Amino acid sequence: MQNHKITLKHQPKDLLKHLLVLSEEFNVFCHLNSNNFTHDKYSKHDWIIALGEVDNIAYNVGSRYSDISAFLSNNIHEWKFTYIAYDLKNQFENLHSNNIDYLDFYDMYIFVPKYIIKSKNNKVELIINSKVSKAESDNFINKINSKYNLASNSNNPKLTFNHRISKAEYLKNISNIRNDIKYGNIYEMNFCQEFYIENTEIKPLEVYNKLNKYSPSPFSAYFRENERFIMSASPERYIHKSNNRLISQPIKGTAKRSHSEQDNIMKQTLQNSIKERAENIMIVDLVRNDLSRINNSKNIRVEELCRIYSFPHVHQMISTISAEIEEDSDFVNILESSFPMGSMTGAPKIKAMELIEKYESTKRGVFSGSVGYIDDKGDFDFSVIIRSLLYNSTNKYLSLSTGGAITYLSDAEKEYEESLLKAQAIFDVFK
Repeated sequence: MQNHKITLKHQPKDLLKHLLVLSEEFNVFCHLNSNNFTHDKYSKHDWIIALGEVDNIAYNVGSRYSDISAFLSNNIHEWKFTYIAYDLKNQFENLHSNNIDYLDFYDMYIFVPKYIIKSKNNKVELIINSKVSKAESDNFINKINSKYNLASNSNNPKLTFNHRISKAEYLKNISNIRNDIKYGNIYEMNFCQEFYIENTEIKPLEVYNKLNKYSPSPFSAYFRENERFIMSASPERYIHKSNNRLISQPIKGTAKRSHSEQDNIMKQTLQNSIKERAENIMIVDLVRNDLSRINNSKNIRVEELCRIYSFPHVHQMISTISAEIEEDSDFVNILESSFPMGSMTGAPKIKAMELIEKYESTKRGVFSGSVGYIDDKGDFDFSVIIRSLLYNSTNKYLSLSTGGAITYLSDAEKEYEESLLKAQAIFDVFK
C-alpha cells in the first residue's frame, strides 16, 4: 500500500506552531527547521516534522550491527528519521567509550513515522503512512484543522549550568594536547567540555522554541525519543545526498559578532586568520579522504574553501566538499566511511578519537553525533549535533557540551573563551 499524501492549505508558520504543540501527544517525533537561511542552497525543506512511529530500531554497539541494514532494507521506500550518537564510532573502529554518561541515549535510533508534514515555499504537504488506520488518520487531521493552539508562554526556571571541569583543568588539557601535537601523535584534535544541571525539570518544547527564537540556525532540530530530548541550534551540516551527489560542510573557525562597525572587521579577521584557515583545511582534507572511502565514489571536489557564513551570534568558517556516488548507494556504507565527522574529531582521525576519550571527562553520546532524515527515495540530510541541549526527563539530567579544534598554534585562554562563546546562546535561554 502507498502512503497517503494530502496538500494542506494552512499558513506554514502558524501550522508549525500548532504541530509542535500536537507533538507533545507523541512519545517519538522529530522536527527539523532550516529557519529560511537563504545561503543553504541544498536544503529541500523549509521545515519538516515527523510524528509517531509505525516501526523503529534502537541500536547500541555490541548488538547485531546487521540489524540496521535489515531495518533500512525492510523500510526502503519509507521515510526514516534518526539520531546517531558519536559513540557509534566504536562499531567502526577498535575504540571504546568508558567515560561517565548520565544521558543514556542509544547509539542509533531510527523510526518510520506515522505522519510527516513538510513545508517548502509556502506549500505544505501531509504524508500519512499506509499502516495508519483511517479512523486514526481522520482523528489526526481533525486535530490539525482544529482551532490553533499556539503554545503557552509559561517560563522555564532560571538555571545556572555547572562546569564539568574547572578552567585550570581545561587549560592543562590544552597544554597536554599541544604536547601530543608537538610529538607528532596528531595534527589537530577537537576538545570539548560539558556543562550540566542535575535534578532539574524543564519543558523541552518551550526551551526549544526559545532557543530557536534567540539563536535561529539552518539545522535547528527538536527530537524526542521517549524520555530523551534533543534541542539543537546547530549551524553545521554533516552530510547531504541528492540523487547521486553527496555534500559535506565542515565548520572550523569561529568569531564573535558585534552590533557595531566592528562586525565586518571581526569577519575579515576570521577570514584572514592563518590558524583558523589551517584548522579548516586540515579537516577538508580529512573529509575528502572519508568520501573517497565510499564504494564507487568519484569526482571529489572542494566546492567552497574557508567561506565565512554569518549567524546571529557568531561568524563561522565553512567549507563545502562534494562527491559523486551510485544513486542507490548503501547508507550504511556511507555512514561507516564518513562518521563521525572530521570537524568533531581531528586528524589523524582514529588517533584523535583515542585522545578525545583520554582528555574529555564525559561520554559524548549524541553530542557531536548527528540527526536527520532519509526520504522515500533514499536521499538524506544530516546535521551535526552541536550548540544543543540534551535532556533525560527520567533522571532529570540536562547537558550542554562545546569545544573547538586544538592545533599547536592554539592559545589555551582563547580556546576557553571560544568554548564559552558557543555555549552563551544556550545559557541565555535560562536567564
